Amino acid sequence: MTTAMRPFSSTISLADAQAIVADAARPVDRRETLDLFDAAGRVLTTRVTAGHDVPSFDRSAMDGYAVRAADTEGAAPDRPARLAPVGASYTGNAPGGAPIAAGQCREIATGAPLPPGADAVVMVEDTEREGEAVAVRVEARPGHHVVSAGSDVRAGQLVVAAGDLLTPGRIAAVEVYARPIVAIVSTGNEVVPPGTALSPGQVHDINRYTLSAVVREHGGVPWIQPTAPDALDDLRGAFAAVADADVIVFSGGSSVGTRDLVQDLIREHGEMLFHGVAIKPGKPTAFARAGRTLVFGMPGNPASCLSNAYVLLAPLLRRMARLPARVARTVTARLASDVRSTPARHQFFTVTLVDGRAEPAFKGSGDITSLSRADGFIEIPVGVDHIAQGTAVEVTLY
Repeated sequence: MTTAMRPFSSTISLADAQAIVADAARPVDRRETLDLFDAAGRVLTTRVTAGHDVPSFDRSAMDGYAVRAADTEGAAPDRPARLAPVGASYTGNAPGGAPIAAGQCREIATGAPLPPGADAVVMVEDTEREGEAVAVRVEARPGHHVVSAGSDVRAGQLVVAAGDLLTPGRIAAVEVYARPIVAIVSTGNEVVPPGTALSPGQVHDINRYTLSAVVREHGGVPWIQPTAPDALDDLRGAFAAVADADVIVFSGGSSVGTRDLVQDLIREHGEMLFHGVAIKPGKPTAFARAGRTLVFGMPGNPASCLSNAYVLLAPLLRRMARLPARVARTVTARLASDVRSTPARHQFFTVTLVDGRAEPAFKGSGDITSLSRADGFIEIPVGVDHIAQGTAVEVTLY
């Protein structure tokens, strides 16, 4: 086991770290077939064309009467055209039936097939029953209130292209790209599951839950693993158990202490792409490639871990899942008090919005309430050590 502290000799900028992560991302090629209930939010593998016209028949766009437009020529409220009603057409009826002859009309429901001979629909509001006749008080044009066959989609027309995101309006029983599998391994002798009685020196593990939520939100499938103690053999066993994952996220053990062994594990199995990012919170973050698997070493402190999951892990997963980049929601607010920052690091400073003001919420990297009580964060760039009370800031909402 390593027995000496190994301080960071250097760190890279957030922009450089994000560029390295983006460059390492490779979209998942595995495919699976899903039914209608599970397809929303997934990405299509092949193009889909229409097998028939949609709609497949001329249908009414209104409740009213199907007519021959020529029979309503010159109709007006004070000189209605009087037509003889013959039958009715409802949704679910097969197109066809007896044709509408000159001087006739047929009651029709919205969505029902237009009967042969009819070429327009008059809304019921523009008609009145007068004994055995229907008084039509407007002049209809051919095609009036009619949805023509194939007006939405023609047979053979492209409906959804390969690579399209399947929104609720696009789903069908289709083949989609699989989501990236993300193994989540919490590390540390002191880490125990929530609900477990704490012995002296122990802490409850929150990171596996917050990381799982981020993974699900951004297109991945979390694969939760047992906690791994701070021993290299235990970490090796944990790694071996999830070596088939697309991404492995170790929570804890990524810093420079004598028991921070994730960097040793990574170097045994692959190529370290960076270790140490000039951000706050979250400086002791590692990223590596082990064969086809990408590996994150995230800080164990909850605020650091979750913050870096948002800015590094989430964009990676969206690229791997072939999802569009997330569009951040922002609001402008004025700082409720002065804020100070470490000028050598890019800081994500959490705030709570109260009556249009941004009140500081950040307490420390190890305090989960720095995030749980926050509505969002402001970014303080490198070189800035102070933002004065009352300054207008852009708040990125969670």
